[in-house]
Amino acid sequence: MADETELGAESSAVQLHLRIVQGVIGRMADNSRSCKVWCAALVSAVLVLVARTDGSHHVFIALVPALLLACLDVYYLALERAFRSSYAGFVERLHAGELRRSDLYTVEPPRRIEPRSWISGLRSHSVWIFYGAIALLVVAAWLVLWLVG
Repeated sequence: MADETELGAESSAVQLHLRIVQGVIGRMADNSRSCKVWCAALVSAVLVLVARTDGSHHVFIALVPALLLACLDVYYLALERAFRSSYAGFVERLHAGELRRSDLYTVEPPRRIEPRSWISGLRSHSVWIFYGAIALLVVAAWLVLWLVG
């Protein structure tokens, strides 16, 4: 088919598709960063409120937004990795000459994120170092408030 041979690496449709997928990957990375920013802000606010009320036993409430945002962060990381895999598969099909015109119109997340993607996201340094540090900060705040109070 003549249309299929036009789908080379220099095709504007192929380049646009790749830019769209790169944009989605960038947005997932931005969402992940936003989770961390919101987590730091919320945990800090809760710790300040707890310190002002002299209720050291309420410090662990700060772990609730941290846990929820960590889960959301892992989700965004898993989606980002799924889109990167999709991008790599697209490029692989492009270079192998197996790209179909219908491949240009599918930019969607996977219907189901595999459990290994979730586990991989949990093992990511960007997740466990940040949220682990947040958890240690909460425990340290509890110790300080417990010793002072």
